Amino acid sequence: QVQLVESGGGLVQAGGSLRLSCAASSRTFSSYSMGWFRQAPGKEREFVAGISWSIDSTNYIDSVKGRFTISRDNAQNTVYLQMNSLKPEDTAVYYCAAKPRFGTRYTYWGQGTQVTVSS
Repeated sequence: QVQLVESGGGLVQAGGSLRLSCAASSRTFSSYSMGWFRQAPGKEREFVAGISWSIDSTNYIDSVKGRFTISRDNAQNTVYLQMNSLKPEDTAVYYCAAKPRFGTRYTYWGQGTQVTVSS
């Protein structure tokens, strides 16, 4: 079982930056691939960024490439999402999620943190 708690959301002007954090409770955090997802009002939840359990692979949705960076600190059981050059269309509730090392889907989810970008 993995409990995930996001923080770092808030209100920011377009062009600004935020860093989201996701703290995990599991002592086997390093064996999970981690991802960030978001859900805007009236839209389906979408994948934003992911990082492998081995930290040797990251991937991003096209709309955030070059602006967002996912990273993790396995010693601190934490995954981060650095968001720069934010746009109003980035406004959403952001969720972190954990996928077991040999799993095919994200199994554990946080409660989400709101990010609002004003124009």
